[in-house]
Formats: sequence, C-alpha cells, structure tokens
Amino acid sequence: MDPGSHAEVAELFDEFDRSELPQLMGTRRRELFHYRGLYFHLQDFDGEHGSDAIQQTREHPRFVRISDDLKPFIEAYDPVTWRSPKDAMATRFYHWEDK
Repeated sequence: MDPGSHAEVAELFDEFDRSELPQLMGTRRRELFHYRGLYFHLQDFDGEHGSDAIQQTREHPRFVRISDDLKPFIEAYDPVTWRSPKDAMATRFYHWEDK
C-alpha cells in the first residue's frame, strides 16, 4: 500500500460500508491496518464462511467499483499469482477468546 494513502483508502471503505454490500456479505466489522507499506484488512462475518461471502459478491457492481477504486493505492502482494481476493487471504492458525 502506498504509505501516504491510508486516508483515501479509509474514505473509500467508509463509502463502501455505508452501502448494502456489508449486509449482503454478512460483514459485522472491518478494520484496516498499515505497516511499512503493507496493508492488512481484518473483516469479521456473521458466520465462519467469510471467504465464501466475498467470492459470492465479488462480481456485484459495488464490489467491482471499490476494487477498481483501490488499485491506485494498493497493489497485490504477489501480482503473478493474484486472481481474486481469495488469493490474498491469510489462514488463521490460532484463535482465543474469553468465554
């Protein structure tokens, strides 16, 4: 991520999160982080199948628009292998929460 663009990226997501898409996807919370040129996007969903929700809505016009709007600010971590958002998703290897 372009280090100076965090305000623009936040603004794009603010607009996106006021649309119908978060509800359609079952998004409960979104947090964006940046660290030394890297961009981290934490998204919590209603259920355990958040990656499926993203895949199901990735052709929605509003999803396509935010993807295009983000291109000047965020590039794929590995452009050679990136084909869809699923290609950039981390795999959780530990979870803890207070019961």
